[in-house]
Amino acid sequence: MTNIRENLAEIRRRIAAAAQRVKRDPAEVSLVAVSKKKPLADIMAAHGAGQNIFGENYLQDAGEKIKQCREKLCWHFIGHVQSNKARQVAEFFDIVETVDRLKLAKALNKYAGRFQRSLDVLVQVNIGRELQKSGVLPENAPELLDSINTLPNLRLKGIMVMPPYCVNPEESRPYFRKARELTTDLKDRGFFADLKVIELSMGMSGDFEVAIEEGATLVRVGTALFGARI
Repeated sequence: MTNIRENLAEIRRRIAAAAQRVKRDPAEVSLVAVSKKKPLADIMAAHGAGQNIFGENYLQDAGEKIKQCREKLCWHFIGHVQSNKARQVAEFFDIVETVDRLKLAKALNKYAGRFQRSLDVLVQVNIGRELQKSGVLPENAPELLDSINTLPNLRLKGIMVMPPYCVNPEESRPYFRKARELTTDLKDRGFFADLKVIELSMGMSGDFEVAIEEGATLVRVGTALFGARI
């Protein structure tokens, strides 16, 4: 049986150690507990141990859990979003990490306005230029960010990347470094001028420590916390 409390404590220890290795404050890094396909009971167990941020990939499953949840948690959508599902995403989630095209951003903006709320978003960048993955190419990111900044109900918080799968976490480091450099460049060019904290979401169960060493502010960890998914 998975001990979520113990796993969470170990993940936090590893987050702190990775941050300290590069002289970062561990408080700069937030854990997104990836709870896709996990029951609400597991989410509540993690919440009981102090975890408040949860990431979901599957809209229908997530919507049911969020509606049933009585606690005020912070919900991140971290899966691909079809534009015709933007209404549900804007209704249920606090931040959408996977905005990769203007059509989707406009749809989220429209529905966020209908719900009279401001929706935080990250732009997903295809840092590895993989044909099978979503995300705007790095050179096209400025144009998309510039357009999102014109949408009144969206608040641009940063970027999110998923590098190519690597067995050795060190092989992900160059991609994480490129993502950090891109984020710094976009910040210097004024795309995030109104924000004190620029979010860089990268790193999962197998490589989050390397991601932290390269500047991640959000790490998305599921298996290491909740155990393998069926």
